[in-house]
Amino acid sequence: MTSQNKKTHFGFKEVNEKDKAQMVRGVFSSVASKYDVMNDVMSFGIHRIWKNSMMDWLSPQPNQKLLDVAGGTGDISFRFLKRAPTAHATVFDMTQSMLDEGQLRSEAEKIENHLDWVCGDAMCLPFKDNSFDVYTISFGIRNVTHPEKALSEAFRVLRPGGRLMVLEFSQIPNPSMQWAYDKYSFNIIPPMGKIIANDSESYQYLVESIRKFPNQEKFLEMVSNAGFSNAKYRNLTMGVACLHSGWKI
Repeated sequence: MTSQNKKTHFGFKEVNEKDKAQMVRGVFSSVASKYDVMNDVMSFGIHRIWKNSMMDWLSPQPNQKLLDVAGGTGDISFRFLKRAPTAHATVFDMTQSMLDEGQLRSEAEKIENHLDWVCGDAMCLPFKDNSFDVYTISFGIRNVTHPEKALSEAFRVLRPGGRLMVLEFSQIPNPSMQWAYDKYSFNIIPPMGKIIANDSESYQYLVESIRKFPNQEKFLEMVSNAGFSNAKYRNLTMGVACLHSGWKI
């Protein structure tokens, strides 16, 4: 099979690899203006607790340089800068409309001088080796065509001693709880997307993409295989979401 015809998943659909990035970009372009509102509604606000847990484990330090990949509207970068006001964050995302929404927020919060906004591909970062102290990616790596390439790029751009942290939806170890969560995800979230963002199909993709992503242990292995040391994970809300951490030693 030629590189042009290689297949990958887009939710539960099989698509050509070359088409996936554009399809993902279409999803997030469609929901950009309602993305933050939908996060609150879908998770009942719990995503804020998850992101604060991420910051607690990350422990931002003064003058650090953060690369926030799939950073969208800047939610993680804003939290990072509130804990380390002299730090600098680069919000990196493949969807310009998401970055545009974030820039409006940064201006309102008066922190735009500590932020850069860059549009591009997580599998081919336009940054030099050893450029950042911290690399974060939240609810984004499952949308990358080749997550292992994104992890390899993360390792490349981090300085020695740098930290990787990934926040992503995952799998609940308890089958009964997973069944209930699946029922909620597939029956409630797409209709919510229709009502709030006038887009059920994008949210259908998002709930499907969670089920296609590797579980906690498999993703931990991917982090280690990318070169990261002391790789660990922490389940959040029984495994609905999970934090993975690793260090470039």
